[in-house]
Amino acid sequence: MKLVGSCHCGAVRFDVESHEPVPFMRCYCSICRKTAGSGGFAINLGADHASLQVHGREHLAVYRARLEDGSQSSGQRHFCKLCGTPLWLYDPTWPDLVHPHAGAVDTVLPTPPHVTHMMLGSKPAWVDAHLKKGDASFDEYPDESLAQWHQRHGQTR
Repeated sequence: MKLVGSCHCGAVRFDVESHEPVPFMRCYCSICRKTAGSGGFAINLGADHASLQVHGREHLAVYRARLEDGSQSSGQRHFCKLCGTPLWLYDPTWPDLVHPHAGAVDTVLPTPPHVTHMMLGSKPAWVDAHLKKGDASFDEYPDESLAQWHQRHGQTR
């Protein structure tokens, strides 16, 4: 599925091919929550890095989070330096993947049959996870990848 996205001010636009376009996984870790989470969590999708096309690249900036041990994350969080919109995460550890933020995607996305809540051990008290019947929840990382979830639910595109 081709995903088309943009920042709020329109200075950066992108498109990318995604085999995992269903926005099902909510991450409550402090990095995701503080860099892209408006409801106390962030939702990233999986896409093919080689297919990423960017217009307005000169308006991009990259943030690499500091980890608890003082080291720097290998994850590169791309955002518009004009309006601050979080756009996607790229980590060279997995060079074939890029993770667009669902909130930056303009394409109509499929509705997930269930939601996976991850990193709930990092969720602040003010955030209500809204777990529904059939949702999976994990204090840390889930037991399946984005690709495995999509395959299990017949949601690959």
